This record gives sequence, structure tokens and C-alpha cells, in this order.
Amino acid sequence: MSGQRAFVIAGTDTGIGKTVFAAALANALAADYWKPIQAGLDEPTDSDVVASLGRLSPGRVHAEAYRLQTPASPHLAAELDGVEIDVARLCLPAHDRPLVIELAGGLLVPLSRTVLQVDVVAGWRLPVILVARTSLGTINHTLLSLEALRSRDVSIAGVAFVGDQNVDTEETVCAIGGVRRLGRLPVVEQLTSASLAQAFTAHYDLEDFR
Repeated sequence: MSGQRAFVIAGTDTGIGKTVFAAALANALAADYWKPIQAGLDEPTDSDVVASLGRLSPGRVHAEAYRLQTPASPHLAAELDGVEIDVARLCLPAHDRPLVIELAGGLLVPLSRTVLQVDVVAGWRLPVILVARTSLGTINHTLLSLEALRSRDVSIAGVAFVGDQNVDTEETVCAIGGVRRLGRLPVVEQLTSASLAQAFTAHYDLEDFR
């Protein structure tokens, strides 16, 4: 690994916009992107989506360590594919630019019957950006995720919200969780690389990621 800055993008839940946020951040930072484990290959992969929305050239998208056929939790997808996920293979790729690393779902997602994703993250010693939705239920999910990170001494860069504005929820999460609010990416109706970049610039301060 080089001396370039790297961030781990974790979600509080699945399907909350983590990949879209990762694309926006990678584009804004002129960063590389890496998805260590991809589960589900029938639709465009997260790497494909980020490359398109983030306007990343092929050389800026690092190959996944594992590409699993089944769209399921990594531990189950690996078992169904007849694969055993070896944590030793989840080493950070060499990179000459900043690096955005997108996890497979939430922090406590199992990679095997004995290893949780957050334990691999702890070994990387990198700051985590926690992506959280703004709708009902997010306070509980987000605070639990923050506890999981802190119990393993993982650095937290802040929380990035995705969705419609919910001032009380956002303030409550950050106050009780003792964490920085990085911003909120609104729902972009006509999602393109240009509209995403514009939304990110309007709602996030790039200096918070430098």
C-alpha cells in the first residue's frame, strides 16, 4: 500500500445507497476503488456501477478478491459456490491515488462461520465512513454499527447520510453516537455521473475527506 489516503465505506444496512455514495466519493477524490468481496454476478456488479457513475477508468477499479455467484451474505454465497474465503487474501491493493474500499453490506456480515467483516476492517487500520439511511430505524442501526467499530478500536471518519432530509434523526445519531456528520446525499431522481457529482458537491465538503 502507498501513502495515499484510503477510506472504508460501510453501510448500516443493505440497499441504502452505499455504492452510489462510494462512486460519488471516488469521483470527487479522483480515487481508485476496490470491492474486496462481490456476492451476486447476475446484474452489474458494484465495481461496474462505481466505474460508470464515478467516471473511473479501468485502471482505477481494482479486481475483487472474491467474485461469488450467489446474491447472499458472503459466508453463504461462498458455501454455495464451493469457495472458502481466506482472510489473508483480503490485503489492500497497491494504489498511487486515494483508495475507496466498499464493503459487502454491513459491518457484522459474516465472511465465514467464524469471521465477521468488521474484524477484517479492524486489521486494516483505516478510517471508516459509515453510510446510513435517514428513514425510520436508522438510529438503532447506526448507533449499533458505531459501537461495533469502537469496540474494535476502528477509526470513524464520520457518518454519511443518504435519503430525504431528516434533521432530528441526523442530529440525534451524531450527538448520541459522538460522531461527525459528513453530509447527506439526497435521492437523485435522474441518476447519472453528472447529476451524482453535482449532488455530492452540493451536500458534502471535500475538505472533510482530505
